[in-house]
Parts: sequence; structure tokens; C-alpha cells
Amino acid sequence: MLHVDLSADEGNEQAALAVLDELELSRLKAYLYPGPRRRFSLCRAALRSILADKLGCRTDQITFAATEQGKPYACLEGRPVPVGFNLSHSGNHGLIAISTTGRPVGIDVEERTPRRNLDELASTVCTPAERAELASSPDHQKLDRFLRLWTAKEAIIKAFGTGHTLDVSRLQVPKPMRKGEPTATFATPQMPGTTWRLDNLENQPFAAALAQPFPPS
Repeated sequence: MLHVDLSADEGNEQAALAVLDELELSRLKAYLYPGPRRRFSLCRAALRSILADKLGCRTDQITFAATEQGKPYACLEGRPVPVGFNLSHSGNHGLIAISTTGRPVGIDVEERTPRRNLDELASTVCTPAERAELASSPDHQKLDRFLRLWTAKEAIIKAFGTGHTLDVSRLQVPKPMRKGEPTATFATPQMPGTTWRLDNLENQPFAAALAQPFPPS
């Protein structure tokens, strides 16, 4: 897992733009505000650099495609490569996860900023057990506990690679992780035959989680 500093820095932003290809530069134009533009360009440039290092190639030799469900994958000279990846960003923080075995991986990060509609969000994305636990939490802990749940669910969805076709309100984060354990394994009927591992990557600035098959190789 790699952390990408997404704070404003003109030198870093110009260097990132020099790494992006024409398609990425075209996508960049769709972002109307500096913050989203900066996060996209810095994360994509960092991803290209990491993949080039893993594959032993130049950054401009890498292209990207996506599955029918929208999960992106990397190609080298037009051929898919056995390196899985996923990225996420929030505020000034970007996280990139790499799977050198090519197996699926999902990561999510959320900067710790207040949510005015926290109860409404919880009613939409949490299971009854998760909502009950949040409701019984002290007020000063509710945001952190909600973000722990939300990043875990997002990481799982992104690892599955099926987009948001899964009903997150029925996807329950394992109880050990809900209670604060840093790792947990679980299986779900939505992905039969696979055991998954969740890692809590949270720190003071942000909540984050990583999901991948278990064992990872």
C-alpha cells in the first residue's frame, strides 16, 4: 500500500501531468475544480510510476482498460498484465494498493471530516446490527465508527469488481473489525468459494481499509 500526498504543490502537479497519456488528460478536463483535478492527476501519475516499476517498463508503455463491470486493469503494449491494483483518494490523501499476483484488491480512504447527515447515511448503507452499534456509541465516537464501516464496505465492493450492484446495507463488516480489531476474514454468499481478508488501515487523519482474497497468493 502506498500513500500519495495530494496537497497542493505546483511542482508535483506539473510533473504528474507530464506522465499522463492523452486519454487521462482528456478525462482531466471534465473536472471543473482544482481539487478533483489535482487528486486525479497525482494519483494516476503515482499509479503509472508504481506499475512501471513492477513491470520493468516505461510509464508511457502502460495503458488502462476496464471489465464490463467497470473494474480497471492495466495493459502493457495492449496486453493485460498480472498485476492487480486499486486506488482511492479523499481530501489530501490518496492510497494505492497493488497485487503482484494479479488477484483482486480493493482499497478505500475517507478523510475524517464531519458528516451532517451521518444518521441518514448509516440508515442507507449499514445492516441492522451495525446501525444498532452506531446508535449505542458515544457521540464523539460515531463518526470514526461509521467511517470504519464505510471504508471496509467500499474496499470489499471494489475488490469484488462488480461495481455497486451489491447491496451494501446487506453486506456486514465482520464483528471483530467492528469491535476494533485491525484484521478480519470473512466469506459472503455474494462471492461463493472465496474467503476475504479485511485490513483496517486507519490513522488520525483518515479512515481506510484494504480487502483482498485470503490467503493473498
